Amino acid sequence: MLNDQDLFTKSLRPLAAALLASLAIGCGSATPPEAPPGKPMNPAQPDPSLLEMMGPSTPSQPAAPAPDAKKLEEQKKLQDDFAKRDAELAAEKARFDDAIRKELAALSSKNHADARTALGAILKGKHRVPGNADRDKWRHPVETLSFLQVKPTSSVLELDAGGGWYTELLAPLLAQKGKLTVTAPDPNGPTTERSTLYGKRLRGFLDKAPELGGKVSFVAVDRSAPKFGEADSYDVVLAFRTMHGWERAGTMDKQLAEAFRVTKPGGVFGVEQHRANPGSDPKVVAEKGYLPEQYVIDRAVAAGFKLDQKSEVNANPKDTKDHADGVWTLPPNYRSGDKDKYASIGESDRMTLRFIKPKK
Repeated sequence: MLNDQDLFTKSLRPLAAALLASLAIGCGSATPPEAPPGKPMNPAQPDPSLLEMMGPSTPSQPAAPAPDAKKLEEQKKLQDDFAKRDAELAAEKARFDDAIRKELAALSSKNHADARTALGAILKGKHRVPGNADRDKWRHPVETLSFLQVKPTSSVLELDAGGGWYTELLAPLLAQKGKLTVTAPDPNGPTTERSTLYGKRLRGFLDKAPELGGKVSFVAVDRSAPKFGEADSYDVVLAFRTMHGWERAGTMDKQLAEAFRVTKPGGVFGVEQHRANPGSDPKVVAEKGYLPEQYVIDRAVAAGFKLDQKSEVNANPKDTKDHADGVWTLPPNYRSGDKDKYASIGESDRMTLRFIKPKK
């Protein structure tokens, strides 16, 4: 028979064993107790009762994400491009002396009989940005604008006017009896966005001399929700080498719907676009600057336009359309280098299409 001391000692043994087991588990030096039957124990998750006794823990702070090297590089490149734009604009303003401004004013004040005659003189103007005239042999501006039915009396909307290559021809052509409106991204947007650079580039181009931009209307456009002006307000709407950008941004149908809305019934929607091989995937080749011709036609027709006529004036069979840097491999960009090689090819193969907005 056990005495009172033996009974007391026996009663303490389970408590001591439990205490020793919990201390061993806490130090990581013993195997945790087996789980109750039917309830497997996860060693990575402490007993909830122990967590409750320990109280709330302080959550660990996530490590700060490492800077994205590619994004930093892109932002550095963008800021360099802003600085380059400022330098180029300053140089161009300095070049635009009184003699050039006087010549441009004379070109803009003439009552031109027709576009061909007027453009013959305008193309020779000293107001043109140095190097732009070198593109005439590839872009055929007289033939292109005549095919797209631009007249000195036309109200014209030039979409995504870029650096103003066509703008410097259209402005004096339309100054006296017509009207020119150009679109670009908002030049007052954030300087962390490349679209702002494009807006500033065109805005600065127009502002360098009142003889050039004084009669040109500027519309800042949000590509995701484009608004070009009043309905049925333009005789001719022009899209020069820009529709691949609409495809890349996923806004092709929005842009075309808005172009249709602002074109007058019976008016022209004119397209010049880098041309991909037939049957190419538009989303794939748009990344290289190209689009299939039939795809462009189908999208414009779906927006309400009717194809009126095609022209091969800007075709270039030497363009193999398989360049590593897409159309930007070719002049005037030469993104891949090797100017001699790509200068011999010339600018891209391009479709030139004239659509009509049906009369009501």
